[in-house]
Amino acid sequence: MRRVRAHLLVLGGTTEARALATALADAPPRVTSSLAGRVAEPRLPVGDVRIGGFGGPDGLAAWLRAERVDAVVDATHPFAAVMSRNAALAAAATGVPLLALRRPGWTRVDGDRWHPVESLEAAAAVLPGLGRRVFLTTGRQGIGAFAHLDGLHFLARSVDPPEPPMPAALDVLLDRGPFTLDGERALLREHRIDVVVTKDSGGAATAPKLTAARELGLPVVVVERPAVPKGVPVAESVPAALDWLAARGLTLR
Repeated sequence: MRRVRAHLLVLGGTTEARALATALADAPPRVTSSLAGRVAEPRLPVGDVRIGGFGGPDGLAAWLRAERVDAVVDATHPFAAVMSRNAALAAAATGVPLLALRRPGWTRVDGDRWHPVESLEAAAAVLPGLGRRVFLTTGRQGIGAFAHLDGLHFLARSVDPPEPPMPAALDVLLDRGPFTLDGERALLREHRIDVVVTKDSGGAATAPKLTAARELGLPVVVVERPAVPKGVPVAESVPAALDWLAARGLTLR
């Protein structure tokens, strides 16, 4: 017999994770949102929150058992591949149902000059042939992949300050989305940017830079997102995730 109140773990840090916690605030399950703790001042979701790692897949599996978790929603950033892998391994070890909540990736439109690559290292390899003044929007933990590139000037935007290694010619802009189209246009012009580097994180909060780059005819190096672990079902929206939970008797719509 199921307990009166089920327990849902949301691996979060994204807009979708916060929206899911909000949608379930008055619903039957107890919701625990877990944040990695990599951002100094994260935007906290409603409800119970834990911050910090679990200690790999074994640690997460032990936590799922100890906390009697009924389901896990992996709503981490699309590029949090290690956490997604750990979640899949822990779910398989414990038999706890797992759903990946992933916003759709961006779609190329007419006028885009995209250069898709598979990794940050591949992005660094193609940059010298595309431009000299680089707008780097891959997050502070990815800046080290470009540290060896001499002769390029980087403008890196991140929520928190980056740490070494870093390119020799680097300006850091500390900011957090959502960003506006007018603001992105002005930024690209002010810093004389001639190439943009981004991860395909999807969503609207950081998409205006793509439109601004298109309008200015700038090339954009797009790092493709890693695949969701094999066998893990995917929901592309919060309503779809709620449907998945409802189908397992964990929530009411």
